[in-house]
Formats: sequence, structure tokens, C-alpha cells
Amino acid sequence: MRIFILLALAALVLLVALPAFGGDFAKGQEAYNSADYETAIAEWQSLAQSGDDKAQFGMASLYSNGFGVPFDDAEALKWFGLAADQGHAEAMCKIAIMHANGWGVPQSDAEAFKWYGLAAEEGNTMAQVNISRMLSDGYWEVQDKAQAYKWLSIASELGEINASGKREELAAQMSAEEISEGILGADIWMDQYRIQLAIK
Repeated sequence: MRIFILLALAALVLLVALPAFGGDFAKGQEAYNSADYETAIAEWQSLAQSGDDKAQFGMASLYSNGFGVPFDDAEALKWFGLAADQGHAEAMCKIAIMHANGWGVPQSDAEAFKWYGLAAEEGNTMAQVNISRMLSDGYWEVQDKAQAYKWLSIASELGEINASGKREELAAQMSAEEISEGILGADIWMDQYRIQLAIK
């Protein structure tokens, strides 16, 4: 009798748990890429609700574009935020873009700079290029071309196609000392990044 009760309880636990983990992220991604947004939602929604950061980012992307759901910046920001809280670098970058453009939030260069910085530190090359632009063009409180050069060097090292050309354009406006500072900063960051990758 006791065994029967234990088996029944185990079955009940599984039935309760299944909906939260019933999605298949890869299947949802394939559907999204094929513009089958209904399937993408079906695969991602339960995963996102259970805390999967990739599915949360996927749901945010659906709402930010109005794919298969009503266009809703607030809902997109919610899901991007949940993914960003778990270290999802692209979600951080998307939040920065929303603040930079005033999409669903008041326009704020300060918030954009903050989120670009967080995403850049996580290795997102789009954020690295964008924060470099803010630093070099004086969007932020202090213009810092050495830091801008650093981030463009890092983005180039990580494979961002346009970063190298932008870095050379910036270098033409910099002193040798600023360039040296930027190179040193990039080298230090890349060394730390490689260590983090090795640990992961």
C-alpha cells in the first residue's frame, strides 16, 4: 500500500512539473526562424515562465517585433529584463537600445550607457561598438577616446566585422598615449575574458 501511495505521489509530481519544462527551445528557434511564430510561442512560453533565459529572450523578441503576438514594448522589456537578470548579454543590449530610443521607456542616454556597459562586459560586440560610439562622441558625461578604442579593439578581436574600421577612424583623432592606453585596456580585458571562458 505504501509503495502504491509513493508511486502515485511521484506521478503527481511529474504531472505538475511537466508543463513548466515541456517546451523545446531548439524547436521554437527553428519555428521562429521560419516565421512560424505560433509554434515558437508554444515551445518557448512555458520554458520562459520556468526561468529559461534563452526562451525569455525569445518571448521578448516576439513582443518587440509583434511576431505572433500584439506588439508590446512593455512586455518585451519585461522578458528582456528577466533574461538580463540571468546574465543574457544580448538581452542587456536590447534593453540599452530601448532606452537609447525611448521604446517603451523614457529616452535615457544614462540608462542606455549603463546597459551597454553591462552587455559589453559580458562580451556582446554590438554593445561594445555602441558604447564606444557614446564614449568617443561625448554622449556620456566625459568623452573618453581611450576607452572607446578599447571596446572597438575588443569587438574586433571577438569577430565584429565593422569594429576594426571604426577603430582606425577613431585612432586618427587620438594621441599615441590614448591609443596605448586603449590597447592596454583591451589586452587586460581579453585576458580576463579568456579566463572566464576557460572556467565555464
